[in-house]
Amino acid sequence: GSPVRYDLKKENNNMDRAKVEGWMTLDSAQDLFAQLDMSVDEARQMALSEDFEAMPLNVQANVSIKNKFEELSAYNVVGYIEGSKYPQEHVIYMAHHDHLGTDPVREDDPIYNGAQDNATGTAGLLALAEKFSQQPQPERSIVFLAVGAEESGLLGSKWYAEEPMLPLSQAVGGINMDLMNVYGPVKDMVVIGYGNSEMDQYLKPYIEEQDRYLAPNPTPEAGFFYRSDHFSLAKKGVPMLYAEGGNDHITKGKEWTEEQRAKYVAEAYHKPADEYDPNWDLRGAQQDMSAFFKLGWQLANSRDWPQWADGNEFEAARKATEEERN
Repeated sequence: GSPVRYDLKKENNNMDRAKVEGWMTLDSAQDLFAQLDMSVDEARQMALSEDFEAMPLNVQANVSIKNKFEELSAYNVVGYIEGSKYPQEHVIYMAHHDHLGTDPVREDDPIYNGAQDNATGTAGLLALAEKFSQQPQPERSIVFLAVGAEESGLLGSKWYAEEPMLPLSQAVGGINMDLMNVYGPVKDMVVIGYGNSEMDQYLKPYIEEQDRYLAPNPTPEAGFFYRSDHFSLAKKGVPMLYAEGGNDHITKGKEWTEEQRAKYVAEAYHKPADEYDPNWDLRGAQQDMSAFFKLGWQLANSRDWPQWADGNEFEAARKATEEERN
């Protein structure tokens, strides 16, 4: 049968969803639109038009579905340091604390530990909270958000985006930590969605003081910016930074680091083998945490409001709440 799917429960028990939802391969879509003397690209352009209206496809399908519904609970954990002057304005640090649970089919090693994904990010979140707690009170508040159910469809962050502790119109910006660097110090820091917002440039001086450089994600076609929790807040207009340890190892070079990452994806990513390894070199993660701390401290003690890049898809959501920040 089909795998289990999760969603947030609505008051109407999600009865506003389509009766049947699914995916279609590109080949099937091309065959379908060919019957209408149209290409998939032409149909896509029509759908992007503001005056687009649904049109009949002259195709019928018989579908039989047997579903079993079950209600489960997951938890977000939020801590914050209240700002001394502007308590509603806040900087967000976030990481997801969940993973995939257990595999009932496996008897030898059934636990999906999620050590890199994302115990490393959760540990980074706790370390930052401890560091900030040792500083003088910032002018703006700082929120530390550990979300659940990321692996089930970003559900914890999706819920927080609708029910935030502080108004997201007053969120200065956010930093998401998902999979920290366990391979040692590197010369670069990879920014997923490089150029999306000014958050890159706010981070840049703290990377350069470590004799490092910012680099864009080498595989933007994989859509990683849309596959982690910052996406839920970005859709609400909050300028979000999603950066992770780079690929240019300080002594072993890019090829070695890329080999390590490929090995992790092949052997451990979303598998029980994602376990803590005492051979991890966390000096690279420490570099990143230092830069993230300095960036957050700057934003929490300034009157700056980082912006999305002109024309960015999330810019309109931010501008819609502009009066609330004036």
